[in-house]
Amino acid sequence: MDFLNFIDIYFNMETLQELGEAVAQRRKELKYRQAMVATQTGITAETLSRFERGKLTEFGARKLLSVLAVLGMELRFSEKGMSGSLDELRKERGL
Repeated sequence: MDFLNFIDIYFNMETLQELGEAVAQRRKELKYRQAMVATQTGITAETLSRFERGKLTEFGARKLLSVLAVLGMELRFSEKGMSGSLDELRKERGL
């Protein structure tokens, strides 16, 4: 892995809709079509579309982990309030 091109992006997400939006953003950055991601993960393109648009009330862990794997993403957990927002980090660093 080329560490010069590796960037960690942290999102503080509290809803399934926010998670779906982050997945959609990443998929678009990679220029992957919903149908391709859906096929590789064993879900329908409609299910992926509804997830990305925040139209699902539930999205199972296996489905989520499969989608994240195809997109080269992973979940990381931290205690609530232990990670700062981007604005807080900028203030802290004087940016």
